[in-house]
Amino acid sequence: MSRRCELSGKAVMSGNNVSHANRKTRRKFLPNLCQVTLISDALGRQVSLRISAHALRSVEHNGGLDPFLLKAADAQLSSRALKLKRAVEKAQTAAA
Repeated sequence: MSRRCELSGKAVMSGNNVSHANRKTRRKFLPNLCQVTLISDALGRQVSLRISAHALRSVEHNGGLDPFLLKAADAQLSSRALKLKRAVEKAQTAAA
């Protein structure tokens, strides 16, 4: 399982530890990933995703998983999230 957020695309970044003596050693900055279960209103089921804490706040701010997915760009979503987005779009067009 990769260290990448399924909704926002946040991934591992690299940088330096800098000591008081100004010595630089390489390090990794890991995203704050959480395993969460979100409810899709359009699909009527729960979806388990591995997302960053920042993406979880964005989902709540947008009013839930379905509005967030509809607003999100396809390039930043994982393949699983992209399939979920297509299913939500299909369910909403069928309901309308």
